[in-house]
Amino acid sequence: MSAVVPPEAVPAQASARALEVENLTVSYGGIAAVKGVSLHVEPGEIVAILGANGAGKTSTMKALVRLVKSGGGVKIFGRDVTALATHEVAALGVALVPEGRAIFGNLSVEENLQLGAYLKREPKGMARRLEQVVTLFPRLKERFTQNAGTLSGGEQQMLAIGRALMSEPKLLLLDEPSLGLAPKLTLEIFASIRDIAKNGLTILLVEQNTRLALETAKRAYVLVSGEVALSGDAKALRDDPRVKDAYLGESVG
Repeated sequence: MSAVVPPEAVPAQASARALEVENLTVSYGGIAAVKGVSLHVEPGEIVAILGANGAGKTSTMKALVRLVKSGGGVKIFGRDVTALATHEVAALGVALVPEGRAIFGNLSVEENLQLGAYLKREPKGMARRLEQVVTLFPRLKERFTQNAGTLSGGEQQMLAIGRALMSEPKLLLLDEPSLGLAPKLTLEIFASIRDIAKNGLTILLVEQNTRLALETAKRAYVLVSGEVALSGDAKALRDDPRVKDAYLGESVG
């Protein structure tokens, strides 16, 4: 068996896609959750994955960072990551904001943010990134010493995104950022996502709010029962009768 080459030892391919997934499969106890999903994300793009509950969206995201066993191929910036551990994928510049946020409620906002920088702990760089995060999310600065578990749902989502940004990712994976949030807070979170993308960060977004996701993303994939049913330009999908009828609540019959 050949040894796994450390990520830092493999030179990046300058012209490579940020993410390339081919025939991805994920099963739980013999039940297939993801059935041959193929997709790609170009550097600097925002791409959305859409679909109903149980469509395989979160399983796909977890497979990309090796949190679940999977089949098929996954390349990140041209590097095959199928044999890597999760921390090695993170070292390539990938950060996941998981569904449910997974913040540390008994730690302060500042401590949560510092944990996001565990791969890059140099003091000057950490201070700079902290300033960038609280500029993006001013409410976090107001609650810097407050325990994260006492924050509102919207503030916790800001913290989860801020924590991911502390690692200076090249590819940001967002799993259901609007889950459980009021409409006004959802709009605030998506405004922040668009601001983040203006700096060239590549984003793959799983989102239950189909309309908002398609307004934000450049392209999108629609999963149905673990398979890609539709894909293409986000604007074209917004106008697709199948998407309008099934996901936007606009009957076209």
